[in-house]
Amino acid sequence: MNAQLSNIISNIVFVLAIGYYFMTNMQWYSYKIKRVIFHHTRPIWHFVYFLFPLILYFIAGDLSIIVTIIYVISLYFWVREQDKTLIFTGRVKRFFYALVFFALFIDILLVAKLNINTLSVIIPLFLAHLSSLIVEKILFKGFELKAKKKLSSMSETIVVGITASYGKTSIKNFLAHILEAKFRTYATPRSVNTFGGVLKDINEDLPMNTEVYIVEMGARGEGDIKEISTFVNPHYAIVGKVGPAHIEYFKTMENIRNTKMEIVQSSRLKEAWIHESANVKEQDNIHIFGNDVQNINSTLDGLSFEFDNEVYKANILGSFNAINLVGAIKVARALGMDKESIQKQLLSLKQTPHRLNRMDAGGKIILDDSFNGNIDGMRESFRLASTHRGRKVVITPGLVEADDAMNREVATLANTIFDVVVVTGELNFHTFKELVDGDKLVKLESKSKMQEMLLEHTKAGDLILFANDAPSFI
Repeated sequence: MNAQLSNIISNIVFVLAIGYYFMTNMQWYSYKIKRVIFHHTRPIWHFVYFLFPLILYFIAGDLSIIVTIIYVISLYFWVREQDKTLIFTGRVKRFFYALVFFALFIDILLVAKLNINTLSVIIPLFLAHLSSLIVEKILFKGFELKAKKKLSSMSETIVVGITASYGKTSIKNFLAHILEAKFRTYATPRSVNTFGGVLKDINEDLPMNTEVYIVEMGARGEGDIKEISTFVNPHYAIVGKVGPAHIEYFKTMENIRNTKMEIVQSSRLKEAWIHESANVKEQDNIHIFGNDVQNINSTLDGLSFEFDNEVYKANILGSFNAINLVGAIKVARALGMDKESIQKQLLSLKQTPHRLNRMDAGGKIILDDSFNGNIDGMRESFRLASTHRGRKVVITPGLVEADDAMNREVATLANTIFDVVVVTGELNFHTFKELVDGDKLVKLESKSKMQEMLLEHTKAGDLILFANDAPSFI
């Protein structure tokens, strides 16, 4: 009986541990198991922390408790290295409740034969995942109906939809700031841009007295934008710059363009402004923008540009933001705001967090561009850094979800512009090692050593650029 109890306890602990690894990865990749399996940036982890432990557990027999102890210890140190650990949301808690229930149920069935093995891990994990999918689908349908009812009751609210491969969060924030001068405005927070995120935001945070509701729409596959757009039915829409972001999901640029253009499938669309990079034809209510912006001047002190024979200035960084601002300005004009009010709002505009934010500390200039993960944004941040007269340091993992050619370009530019190139993580280190001078290159194994690295490799007068500083699981 003691052996049986020991096996049951060992199995429960092992199941929970491997379930923790599984659910952490699911949460990182928006609970899409295909993304976890086929698009993970560290697939070796699946072998080290999933397949290999399962194989050992299967062959260990009566020594399975030793495998469990070793696995729990190794997983503990793996978790310590992550800067984005599992958040115990309602969904995660429900998964673990189901996991414990099925693990106990299977153990009781097998204990008479002392046959607790890999099946007593795989079956509970599979059943917990399956039951979780069913429960979440039922709950999701309820959230959707609730959000639909709330939006239907807000018939006077003007809805603006925004999407882009690059810059959609910035466009959203810029437009919200401009419109606040005239309207009670609400925008989806942070980078909330999935259908589930939008539904949750509508149900929990969208004020009933909102006059203009701005909805950011993101996509990792065809139909994602359509799902959001046909639900919120925007009156106005902006499609910012279209490029090869998430190309590994879409496969072709045509698929990306078609998905972004799903935003105009709203049943009450009045006008839409589409960046020229989408390569679509202008129609009565579909306008092309981007080629009408002139004399862009972007420095470490601010941005100015001209369009429609008017000069606009903003205390934000990045030449690409001229395009983002023009998209926002066009919607503001369509909603009746005059040029003077718009310009006044631009002068008090703040940079979107973690997108070319400038900070001055300890005699150093710090550019935080950690949320900007596209090639155009990185080119611009590098260009801005190059205007600094002192030493320049870049801290980056390179580009994620991009092809090797783009990362080779980034590494080559980094070698040309920066005095110190710090590469975080393994993903693109081999490319930087090939193309960056050895005396410049620093590899940061763990972000826990960031402060130590900065003390060793930077000094007063330096410019430090954090470029696409991705989470450690990248």
